[in-house]
Amino acid sequence: MCLAIPARIEALLDDQMARVSAGGVTREVSLALIEAPQVGEYVLLHVGYALHKISEEEAAATLAMMAEAGLLDEELAEMGAQP
Repeated sequence: MCLAIPARIEALLDDQMARVSAGGVTREVSLALIEAPQVGEYVLLHVGYALHKISEEEAAATLAMMAEAGLLDEELAEMGAQP
């Protein structure tokens, strides 16, 4: 389905990239659209790009709603399958 999903920035990498984690899935994504990203912040991801920062509370609420709707597992599986 490819919805946007909240993820936590775990490490800042070279070339505006970061390692992020969402629901136990870790991957590298582009931070090119994010101003002054910091480790520990939450971002909303879509197709390999962080779109904008969100609060930890908003991330938790969004993940809970996605899980309740039965969408979280599908999105995490898709996120983990991408290079």
